[in-house]
Amino acid sequence: MLFRCLVLLLLTLSAVPAAAAPASTTVNAQVKLTVTKPLTLTFVQDLGLGTITVQNGSWSTTTVGITKAGVFSCGANVVCTGSRQVAKYNVAGTNNQVVTITAPNVTLVNQSNAAKTLTLTVDNPRTVTLNNSGNKGVDFDLGGSIVLSPSTLDGTYVGTFNVTVDY
Repeated sequence: MLFRCLVLLLLTLSAVPAAAAPASTTVNAQVKLTVTKPLTLTFVQDLGLGTITVQNGSWSTTTVGITKAGVFSCGANVVCTGSRQVAKYNVAGTNNQVVTITAPNVTLVNQSNAAKTLTLTVDNPRTVTLNNSGNKGVDFDLGGSIVLSPSTLDGTYVGTFNVTVDY
């Protein structure tokens, strides 16, 4: 009898059609988009380290520089005179966006002897946040330092910043 009940139960279960799987499934996803204005980078002023007089002697090296905050330092064994200023730029774009600033080191070339160079190590703010100033933008400063030795050739050294800004 038990066997007959099991057979009937199995026959009944096999006669019940399986639930049909849905033909399609819908899953929703959100779309997000941020629209920004193009960045505008404007030069405001050059960097200046003034005039540096290198003292004779048997010393090794010294550093002269100005930070992006405008703090000037004149190392030992040199005399620093003349006007000094940071390089200044202005960047404008979309309000409240963070802008990344890239400014690699600059090769300064002696205008009397192009074979003689100095490397200006750039002091860069790395990022700035655009405020709610409309199209006025935000100013940022770049500083830099050079290393001198008693063998540094005299003359005027000139170089060009390669500044890039990006969201």
